[in-house]
Amino acid sequence: MGYFITFEGIEGSGKSTQATRLAENLESTGLNVVLTREPGGTGVGAQIRSILLSAGNTDLDPLAELFLYEADRAQHIAAVVAPTLESGAWVVCDRFMDATTVYQGFVRGLPGDFVTELNTTASRGIRPHLTCLIDCPVDIGLARARKREGDGGQDRFEKENMKFHEAVRQGYLALARREPERFVVFDGTRRIDFLESEIKSHVFKLFLENRNG
Repeated sequence: MGYFITFEGIEGSGKSTQATRLAENLESTGLNVVLTREPGGTGVGAQIRSILLSAGNTDLDPLAELFLYEADRAQHIAAVVAPTLESGAWVVCDRFMDATTVYQGFVRGLPGDFVTELNTTASRGIRPHLTCLIDCPVDIGLARARKREGDGGQDRFEKENMKFHEAVRQGYLALARREPERFVVFDGTRRIDFLESEIKSHVFKLFLENRNG
């Protein structure tokens, strides 16, 4: 069975960059690694992603939003994550079910038990071995996010107010405190290269421990 690593964080935290760099660093050791993301890690998921992130969909109901994320996840697990792990390869994923727990549960206010049940069902019970939470202040993350290009400029979440994004940040930190055996929190304000090295060192140490254990 392969190893499953996820990256989480607020908008503009740098998680996508670090996920890409970790996948490249792991591949350089000869490991077979699949880099993917949620939403949008499959063809179907890309279509769902366009709905979820479209800034024009301001009237998207929170429950509909939740079901769209879970539909994306179910397809992603079936088509990418489960087969890759079963083959013995590693998966590095930019966002996974913790994002749903935080955004749709903690922040949108949908019942936590309900969100957890849907997450478990959609993921077929597959959970990350390690979750790297890239934490940074909201003003820094949003400033970065609003400068970048891609997905048609500012997406629906980047347009949310500061209170929303602060609630997301605090939700992630609460999850990390709740599951310290799975989460590792990294300082997203550090230089990109320094942060890359820090994450690489942590993951490689885990890899060696698992291989020798």
